[in-house]
Amino acid sequence: MVFIATPNSKTIYLNLNPETTTVLSLQQSIQRHTQIPISHQNLLLSPNPHCHNLDSLLLSHLQITPYSTIFLHVPLRGGTQPGPGGAAPPKPRLDFLNSKPPPNYVAGLGRGATGFTTRSDIGPARAAPDLPDRSATTIGGAAASSGLGRGRGKPGEDEDDDEGEDKGYDENQKFDEFEGNDVGLFASAEYDEDDKEADAVWEAIDKRMDSRRKDRREARLKEEIEKYRASNPKITEQFADLKRKLHTLSAEEWDSIPEIGDYSLRNKKRRFESFVPVPDTLLEKARQEQEHVTALDPKSRAAGGTETPWAQTPVTDLTAVGEGRGTVLSLKLDRLSDSVSGLTVVDPKGYLTDLKSMKITSDAEISDIKKARLLLKSVTQTNPKHPPGWIAAARLEEVAGKIQTARQLIQKGCEECPRNEDVWLEACRLASPDEAKAVIARGVKSIPNSVKLWLQAAKLEHDDVSKSRVLRRGLEHIPDSVRLWKAVVELANEQDAVTLLERAVECCPLHVELWLALARLKDYDKAKKVLNRAREKLPKEPAIWITAAKLEEANGNNAMVGKIIERCIRALQREGFVIDREAWMKEAEAAERAGSVVTCQAIIRNTIGIGVEEEDRKRTWVADAEECKKRGSIETARAIYAHALTVFLTKKSIWLKAAQLEKSHGTRESLDALLRKAVTYRPQAEVLWLMGAKEKWLAGDVPAARAILQEAYAAIPNSEEIWLAAFKLEFENHEPERARMLLAKARERGGTERVWMKSAIVERELGNTEEERRLLDEGLKQFPSFFKLWLMLGQLEERLGNLEKAKGVYESGLKHCPSSIPLWVSLAILEEKMNGVAKARAVLTLARKKNPQQPELWLAAIRAESRHGYKKEADILMAKALQECPSSGILWAASIEMVPRPQRKTKSMDALKKCDHDPHVIAAVAKLFWHDRKVDKARTWLNRAVTLAPDIGDFWALYFKFELQHGSEENQKDVMKRCIAAEPKHGEKWQAISKAVENSHQPTEAILKKVVVVLGKEETAAENNSKQ
Repeated sequence: MVFIATPNSKTIYLNLNPETTTVLSLQQSIQRHTQIPISHQNLLLSPNPHCHNLDSLLLSHLQITPYSTIFLHVPLRGGTQPGPGGAAPPKPRLDFLNSKPPPNYVAGLGRGATGFTTRSDIGPARAAPDLPDRSATTIGGAAASSGLGRGRGKPGEDEDDDEGEDKGYDENQKFDEFEGNDVGLFASAEYDEDDKEADAVWEAIDKRMDSRRKDRREARLKEEIEKYRASNPKITEQFADLKRKLHTLSAEEWDSIPEIGDYSLRNKKRRFESFVPVPDTLLEKARQEQEHVTALDPKSRAAGGTETPWAQTPVTDLTAVGEGRGTVLSLKLDRLSDSVSGLTVVDPKGYLTDLKSMKITSDAEISDIKKARLLLKSVTQTNPKHPPGWIAAARLEEVAGKIQTARQLIQKGCEECPRNEDVWLEACRLASPDEAKAVIARGVKSIPNSVKLWLQAAKLEHDDVSKSRVLRRGLEHIPDSVRLWKAVVELANEQDAVTLLERAVECCPLHVELWLALARLKDYDKAKKVLNRAREKLPKEPAIWITAAKLEEANGNNAMVGKIIERCIRALQREGFVIDREAWMKEAEAAERAGSVVTCQAIIRNTIGIGVEEEDRKRTWVADAEECKKRGSIETARAIYAHALTVFLTKKSIWLKAAQLEKSHGTRESLDALLRKAVTYRPQAEVLWLMGAKEKWLAGDVPAARAILQEAYAAIPNSEEIWLAAFKLEFENHEPERARMLLAKARERGGTERVWMKSAIVERELGNTEEERRLLDEGLKQFPSFFKLWLMLGQLEERLGNLEKAKGVYESGLKHCPSSIPLWVSLAILEEKMNGVAKARAVLTLARKKNPQQPELWLAAIRAESRHGYKKEADILMAKALQECPSSGILWAASIEMVPRPQRKTKSMDALKKCDHDPHVIAAVAKLFWHDRKVDKARTWLNRAVTLAPDIGDFWALYFKFELQHGSEENQKDVMKRCIAAEPKHGEKWQAISKAVENSHQPTEAILKKVVVVLGKEETAAENNSKQ
C-alpha cells in the first residue's frame, strides 16, 4: 500500500507493491483515482542518478517502501479555449506583472486582503519587508511550496513555458530550480562551499524530521482507515456471523425456506389483456382431439384394426408435418453420428429411444455458451498466439455439440501456434480416427522434439510393431528421452530389450531405472559389470548398491551382502551424500518384501544407528521395531532387535520384546534359541526363564521344561516365582507327589502366603481334608492378613457342612481383613442360607458402611433382594448404588437387565454416557442387540467386549454362545481359538466353574463349554420367571 498526498490536502491510498510497480504504473493508478492526467502529475520523488528513464524505474529503487507517502504537485495551467481556426491567438503580455512591485505593496489590499511576512522576506539590506507575489498561494502553489523544499527544482518547467506565454505572463517568473521562489533574495550572491554544506545539513535535517513524522502520519492514517472500515463494514462482513450459523440448519429447515420471488415493479409494463370469445370451430377441434374411442368402426374391423378412423385425427397438412419431422430427425441423427470417435452411437432400430435419452439443454446453458463463445472469440482474435484460448474455444464447441466447429477452431489454433504441443494433442483428440494420424504427423513434423506427441502417435497405432516403429522414429529425434526408451522397451521382447537398454544407458547414463532394468536382464557376471558401470556414472545413487547386494544374495553369496552395504555407506558419506535413516529403513522393508532378507538385515545393521543420540538409542530402536511390526515388516523388526541386543546385551525389556516377536511370528526353535541366549546374558531375569519353560511345556516337552526350571533355580535359588512355576508344571502334568515335595521345600525355605495357599490347593485336589485344614491354620498363623486363606478355610467348612464353623471363620477373617469384599459377600450368602435375607441384608449394610463406594457390595445386596422377589427394594438399592458409584460398569449392566424390556434401550444409552468403554456395559448392550435379532451389531459389540477385557471368561462364554446360535462353524472356531490364546482367569461364572475341584485340570476349551451351559440354564430360568 502507498499513500498519495494530493494538492487539495487529502490523502489517498493505492494498493500497490513498490517492488513490482513502476513510476508509470503509479501515475496511471493516480489518474484512475483522481482524474488528473499523467501530463499534469508532478511526483516529488528522490531522483536516481543512474536512471535516465524515470517511467520504467521501480518505486523500490527510489527509496519508496510500503506505507510510504508521496506528494503530488499539480502545476497551475492557464490558457484560453482554442478558436475556430485552431490555436487561440496569444494574449498581450502585461508588463506590470513582470516588474518589481513597489515597497509595502499588498495585492488586493483595497478589497480587504492582508499580507504576511516570512523569514525569507526579511533581509539586512531592506528597510521594509517585501511581500511575495500572492499568485504563489493558488491551488498547486501551496502544495508546491510545502512539498518541494530547499534545493529541489520543479519538473516539467519546459512544458509550462508555452502556457505561460498563452496567459500573457509567466507565473513562475521568480522560481529557480535550486533556490525556489527565494531567488530574488540571493540573486547577486555567490554559491560557495559553505552554502553547499549548509544546504546539505538542512537537507539531512529535513529528511530526519520527515522520517520522524512519517511513522506517526502513516499510523494515524492506518488507524483512520481501520476506523472507517469498522464503522462502514461491507455487506458480507455484516452477515458473516449469521452465515456461520447456517451449518446448524437441517435439510427440512432448508426446504421450508420460502422462495423470495420477484416483487419489484421496475422495468415491468402492464400488459393489456383482452378477452375474445372462442370460436366454435376451435372448441369442436379440441373436443375431437381429446376424445377417446373404445370401439372400432366397421371399416377398421374390416382392415383388421390397422387403420385409424378418419374422424379421430385432426384434419391438418400431413405432408408439411411429415417433411418437418423428417428434417428434425435427420439433423439429430447427423449430430449423433458425428461423435468424437467418429463412430455412430445410434441404434438404427431403436433410434427413438436414443433420442429420448438425449440431454435437453436449458435456456440458461445456451446463454452461458453464447457468452463464453463471444469471450473466447475475443481472446483468439486479440491474441492469436495464445494456445489455451484456442483449446478452450474448441472444447466449448465440443460441449455445445458442434464437433465440426471445434475441429475447425483447433485447426486454426494449430496454424497460429504450430510450436505448442498442447494444441496438437487437442487437435488429435478431437479428430476422427481416420484423420488423427495425419494430425499427429503434422504435429511431430512441426515439433520433432516433443515427447508427448511421439507417445500420442504411438498410441494411435494398433499393433506393437507399428508402435515400436513410431517410438524408434521419436528416439532418432530425442535420443535422451527416458519416457520414450521405457515405452519402446516395454513393447520389445527380452532379447531386443537388452539391446535397447544397452543403447538407452548410453544415451541416458544418469537414469538409474534403465541401468537396473538392464542388470535384471543380464546373467550374474554381466549384471555385476553393468552395476559397476552404473556405479561409476552415478556414484551417489544408493539403489545401485542395494541391487548389487540383492544380486549377491540371490546367487548365494550372503557374505558379500554385508560388505557391499558397508562399502555403500562409506562411499556415499565420502561423496557427501546425507544418509537418511528413515529412507534406508524403507529400503530395508522393500528388500524384505522382495525376499532379500539378508540385504534387509545388512541395511538395518549399517544404518539403524546413524543420526541417533547415544542416550536415545534404546527408545528409538524399540519404537522403530514396533512400527515395522505394525506394518507387517517382521524381518526388519527382527533385524532391529538383533542389532539392539548386540548393543544392549543386559536389557531385559529388549529381550522380552524380541521374544514376544518370535512367539507371535517365529518358530518354537527360534524362540527357544533366543531365550537361551537371553538367560545367558541375563541369568537373574525370572521372566525369561519362565517363558522358556512354558514354551517347552506347551510344546509337550515336559522334561525340557523341568530342566530349564532347574537351571533357573540354580541361577536364582530364592525365587518364589520359579518354585511356583515348577509346582504348576508338576501339578498340571498329574504329578501331585512332586508338586507336594516342591511346596514343602518352599515352605521350609520361608515361603510366602502364596506357597501356603498352593499347598492347601494340592491337598484339596487330593482330598486330604485334615491336611488341608492344618496347612490353612498354620498359614493363617503366619499370614493372618491374607484374606484368601480365610476364604479357603471357610469354603472348606461349608463343603463339610459345618456352617457355624464357616460363619466363625468368615467373621474372624473380617476382623483381620475388614476391607476384603469377597469375605463380606461370602458371609452374606452364608447368612442368607442359614438365617434368611434379613440377616444377609444386615451384613451387607454393615459392609457398605465400612467399605463405601464398592459396587460389588451393592450388587450383592441387589441380587439378594431379587432372589427373594423384593423387586421394589432391589430397584431402590440400584438407584442408591448408581448415585454412589455412577461410573460402575457392573451396576449399569445389572440395571439394564433389571428394567422392563421397553426401557432397556434408554437405560443402555444412559449407561454408555456414564461409562462408554466398560466391558460389562458393552456386553449388556450386545445382549440387547442379540435379543432384537440384530446379529451383526451384536457380534460387533461382543467382539469389542472381549477385546477390552480378554481376561474375563464370562464375555468369551457369551460370545461363543452367540456364535453357536447365529454364527458359522468358522466363526465358532475363531472365538474358541482366541479364548484359548487369551487364557481368561476371571469372571463371576468362569471362576466358579474353573476353581471347582472336579474341573481343576480341565483345559480352557472344556471350561468355556461348561460356562456356556450355565449361561443357557440361567437364561431359561429368567424366561420362566418373567412368564410367571
